Amino acid sequence: MVKAFIHHTNRRSMTLTVCESVFLTAAVALSTHLLAGDRLGPVFNSPPLFWKSVLIAFVCQLCLYYADVNDFGITADRRELLARILKALGGSSMILAALYFWFPPLVIGHGVVSLAAVLAVALVISWRVSFVWLARLFAPRKRFLIIGTSPTARSFARELQGREDLGVEIVGFVDPDKLATGTAKVPVIGSIEDIPAIVRARSVDRVIVSLADARGKLPMSTLLQMKLDGVTFDHLTSVYEEYTGKIAVENLRPSWLIFAEGFRKTRGRAVIKRIIDICFAATAILVVSPVLLLVAVAVRLTSHGPVLYHQRRVGQNGRLFYVHKFRSMVADAEAATGAVWAAKHGDSRITPLGRIMRRSRLDELPQLWNILCGHMSLVGPRPERPEFVSSLRQQIPFYANRHIVKPGLTGWAQVRYTYGASVEDAMEKLQYDLFYIKHMSIALDLMIMLATVKTVLLRKGA
Repeated sequence: MVKAFIHHTNRRSMTLTVCESVFLTAAVALSTHLLAGDRLGPVFNSPPLFWKSVLIAFVCQLCLYYADVNDFGITADRRELLARILKALGGSSMILAALYFWFPPLVIGHGVVSLAAVLAVALVISWRVSFVWLARLFAPRKRFLIIGTSPTARSFARELQGREDLGVEIVGFVDPDKLATGTAKVPVIGSIEDIPAIVRARSVDRVIVSLADARGKLPMSTLLQMKLDGVTFDHLTSVYEEYTGKIAVENLRPSWLIFAEGFRKTRGRAVIKRIIDICFAATAILVVSPVLLLVAVAVRLTSHGPVLYHQRRVGQNGRLFYVHKFRSMVADAEAATGAVWAAKHGDSRITPLGRIMRRSRLDELPQLWNILCGHMSLVGPRPERPEFVSSLRQQIPFYANRHIVKPGLTGWAQVRYTYGASVEDAMEKLQYDLFYIKHMSIALDLMIMLATVKTVLLRKGA
């Protein structure tokens, strides 16, 4: 399923990126030819020049990735797209300038990068605008019909709306209740009896069934004939997971978790994950030790109270441990109120330095010691406070299942969702946590770590 999710989310992004890399390399080749003529020879016939041009394309793509230009929802506004592209290519120029300063042999020729940057801006912007237009006209689209209008079904429809990169169109809802309503953009277009006619009339490729709404109400013989005629039927829970990267817990049955693929824990993977945790944490502590010292001094000088904050959290299998953080709030912030959710915005308990530390995630650095001690892993669900866990387990189904793995410094929920400060946020993040636990692998951990860098640089997520 994780492969399917990556395929759906990256299919068009990969096409966009590969073609864009060719254009960037071509911009370098053209600039080299215009400025150096035949003295350097064609780029593609000279291996050193070819790899230098590939380096330029790689740096540009890296900056475009961290500028989030592949988020089609964000870049639908052309002005926003232009601003992000210019910011990314400006960052590329600075990185390349630093590389050329420290490694002069990487320089292709005088003025080549400057001219290539101008050509790259024109090519990238033109290609991005053209790609969106071409994708809308010619890219294959799958047409979905959703049976049922449960909150999960409507949430699924809303999440797919505006996602041009997925190549999916929801033709509408079908519901046994004639008074049921869909979403603002996806209406209810019929009842159960109308399914065969709707599938034929609207060329539906895939029928998504919400069992909570349709159990015992479907004409199985008719649907079987449609299945034999080539129409695909799927459970909403499985398709929701496939396209959103999370598992919907509403109306989720334990039987689905039992019989679904995934949730495999092997000793070999656990050993490799632990080795990576130890190596990363030990190396990171050594590398960032000057930063740790500077932050500790800054906390001591700017506010009264201890430098470090130690707080009980729930770890693997419900075991309690103390998580270590640089103190970002005033001392004894909860002395009068007890444990309360942190406010998303405008929390008066946070110190001025604490706001900076939270935005840059510097307050989390002492948790490297938790990783080294084995209380936490580098990647996993974020550990929650026991005061909240006892309440959340009663309010949210399957919440206790997130504790079957070690909590992490970062996680799938942290790079896919915003800061959690309510029961509703906890439920949303649980859906991402269950997806991670179901598909836990070293490859997925690596993808989360790369996405974490973007989250920190763009100051989003949690």
